[in-house]
Amino acid sequence: MSHESGGAAVWITSLVRRFPDLVDELAPAAHGGLRERRGGGPVGGTTLPVRLHVSDAVRDITDGVVELEEAVRERLGLRAVTPAPVPVRLRRIAGLLERIADDPVLADHVADETRRMAARCARALGDPEQMVRLPGRCPRCDSVSLRAFPERAEVRCVNPVCRHVLETEA
Repeated sequence: MSHESGGAAVWITSLVRRFPDLVDELAPAAHGGLRERRGGGPVGGTTLPVRLHVSDAVRDITDGVVELEEAVRERLGLRAVTPAPVPVRLRRIAGLLERIADDPVLADHVADETRRMAARCARALGDPEQMVRLPGRCPRCDSVSLRAFPERAEVRCVNPVCRHVLETEA
């Protein structure tokens, strides 16, 4: 598996884990449905307004995953599949990563798009920048401190003594 398809696996895993949190942010019940009136007592029937940046992120990521899956299947010469929720589509893409890795242009595209969507998801959830723990050891200090930063498109060792930034394939 190439570096890029490995990177895509990290971002796909992150999206599968975090996208449901983003959808939950749209549910008014998650924020408590009632406000209190000054002096106490609930104001019935009021909910917090929909946060448009969250709604836009859900739509952008959903559309992006649908388009990415269609593009991957078309490029690999595979038949179309039935519509499915975002996490299911992401898992289907993840299942094709070995084949995707055989096409460098497609592998780069999948890595770039999944990184972009993971960063968008993280920002909408209020994370300053998502950090994803990676398996393996730092090639410089041999610590298990490798982390991926999607917005910077960077993999680095977070060991304070090392801080090595891994070179990405060009």
